[in-house]
Amino acid sequence: MSYQSKDRRPIPARDNPMSKRTAGFLARVGISANTISSLSLLFGLGAGVCLAMTSTQAIARIWWLLAAMLILLRLLANMLDGMVAVETGKTSAVGELFNEVPDRISDVAIFIGAGFAAASSPHLGYAAAILALLVAYMRALGNQMGVIGLFIGPMSKQQRMFAIVIICLFYASAPAAWQSLPLLIWGLWIISLGALVTLIRRIRRIVKELNG
Repeated sequence: MSYQSKDRRPIPARDNPMSKRTAGFLARVGISANTISSLSLLFGLGAGVCLAMTSTQAIARIWWLLAAMLILLRLLANMLDGMVAVETGKTSAVGELFNEVPDRISDVAIFIGAGFAAASSPHLGYAAAILALLVAYMRALGNQMGVIGLFIGPMSKQQRMFAIVIICLFYASAPAAWQSLPLLIWGLWIISLGALVTLIRRIRRIVKELNG
């Protein structure tokens, strides 16, 4: 996997002894960083499908729970792929593609799935997906222009995903009388508006650094 080590997303969990042991184990058994990145894509696609399936009313709570678990597995894979790359010291010519493309597809799948979830709004799902892509694009553009470390929020990837996870866990465990609360709609509004603020902050950061 190829990536810019100086522009790695700051994730405190990387320093956790369990995370380090897990990355070391994966490296020893020969699981590559690109394979882990590919798994993150499968987790993201699965989460999107599970979110959409909540609208069928059949075992909806299980779909919400599965969606939350798959999103967390996606985030775990996102963390471990970089750690395994560092552990093995191996890079590949297509490593950056494996690092970025699964993330972008996963974001789109999860937010569109959230838009078609029970008591949600497809329009808000599409809006959140588009804004997530724009936020990630602005970081990539900034890197290309020499501005690194553009992980500022308030709605960077981790914050967006954890917001969806919390909502999923609410619907998976809340009493039946609370199931009609439009929590996901509120959440998508917050995520979309937060992502818009994040986009503007990243643009301003790029302009500020380029202007000296």
